[in-house]
Amino acid sequence: MKALILNSGLGSRMGDLTKEHPKCMTEIGNGETIVSRQLKMLKEAGIREIVMTTGVFADVLREYCDSLALPLQITYVLNPRCRETNYIYSIYCAREYLEDDILLLHGDLVFEKSVLDDMLVSPVSCMTVSSAVPLPKKDFKAVLDGDRILKVGIEFFDNAAAAQPLYSLRKEDWLQWLGKIGEFCEAGNTKVYAENALNALEGAINMYAMDTGERLCGEIDNPEDLLIIRRKLGMK
Repeated sequence: MKALILNSGLGSRMGDLTKEHPKCMTEIGNGETIVSRQLKMLKEAGIREIVMTTGVFADVLREYCDSLALPLQITYVLNPRCRETNYIYSIYCAREYLEDDILLLHGDLVFEKSVLDDMLVSPVSCMTVSSAVPLPKKDFKAVLDGDRILKVGIEFFDNAAAAQPLYSLRKEDWLQWLGKIGEFCEAGNTKVYAENALNALEGAINMYAMDTGERLCGEIDNPEDLLIIRRKLGMK
């Protein structure tokens, strides 16, 4: 299995915290950053191959990750159009490196080790959801049929659960999604979420909900989120 970490976003909602580096390099406490924590957890889980998409701070991010001196093989893929496209296009840019089982995660996501462990032992493709979190107004929800995920998006509320962009994908499912991502991008549809391409498959992928309950699994979109995550981690 390879990990795909999406780090090509601008992080504009973080204000001055992202004026010199990408959001994933934001410190969450005790000298740890979002991305250093992710990479160390992946190493401990036995994942050695990482594909990381990059954007405006590509060189800064690469130098930082390399300075961690972790025993990981990291392939950096620049999205040269990161200012005008969404991460669907970043995935498209990296497609030649992604023909494998994939652990897909956003670079601003912070989660507990047990969440990652559960994802990696799942025999089926899955995405993290939480039955303990109220449905967000603007963030991802997963539409469910039992524990099967039918659609993912910000616009869904009926039969839905709060969801976070952490996926464990079997190769056969992932390649279907990746193929649809290619179709979207080659048609010029690059400003949407990658999940729009997933939804266009109309349930063809067998993907299931992995309920994290009250365990930590959340994105840092703004300084308020950062404070919440720091408190949950016991950081100052």
